[in-house]
Amino acid sequence: MSFGPLISAEWLAEHLDDVRVVDVRWYLDGRSGRAAYDSGHLPGAVWLDVDADLSAPATVVDGRHPLPTPERFAAALARAGIAEGTPVVAYDDDGGSKAARLWWMLRVLGEPAAVLDGGLAAWDGPLTGDEPAYPPVPRPARPWPTDRFVSADDLLGDGRPLYDARTAERYAHGDPAVDPRPGHVPGAISAPWGENLGADGRFRPPAELRERFAAATNGAIAYCGSGVTACHDLLAMHLAGIENTALYTGSWSQWGADPSRPIETGAVTAR
Repeated sequence: MSFGPLISAEWLAEHLDDVRVVDVRWYLDGRSGRAAYDSGHLPGAVWLDVDADLSAPATVVDGRHPLPTPERFAAALARAGIAEGTPVVAYDDDGGSKAARLWWMLRVLGEPAAVLDGGLAAWDGPLTGDEPAYPPVPRPARPWPTDRFVSADDLLGDGRPLYDARTAERYAHGDPAVDPRPGHVPGAISAPWGENLGADGRFRPPAELRERFAAATNGAIAYCGSGVTACHDLLAMHLAGIENTALYTGSWSQWGADPSRPIETGAVTAR
């Protein structure tokens, strides 16, 4: 079975019994992802919470979506009945911007994972409000590979180009509703995650993505507001054939909250 990192809705409709579908809808404006799931989701899909399952509790020191402990992540997958080696298809209703977080977390552990290209809007089959009752499975905790994550202390000295996946406006000036300070990490390149997608809401062709991330000749690091949508940039780089990539998990919610760390502000001049 050919699988990932993107799959089409047509492929998924034919392979629902071969994969575990995971709904990871989450909203920055405070709407409930769980309520969205309950109102209608893909057949057989389980729901994982970006806050509780794909992250550790938020703190000022660590940011809004710190990486969960291996034990916390393994326990979430175990409760959802996702055994090691089970192909996972993640989806959301926002261009894959949240689904990519689960894709990245599974991929760095060597697990088969994909994102539904086009998300919920691409699915023209029926939706259901029924929650599947998959039995829990054993799931050992596996350590996060240290080479796929970068800490705040190591960020500026890493040497790889640094991409900011937030909107161009937040990169330049911040958003006081969610950003602790205006601006961005010094030297970061603006690469809003939404621009990885074409007009149809699906990922742009690899050649276009390679041009978009042209500075990443020897790999790259991505960050965003809290380490979620940055994974969309990392997925785009993967599609472009760019390796040696890493996530700055704390992202701006960590960096900007520390007044001792330098920042830059101003209009976007990068690609």
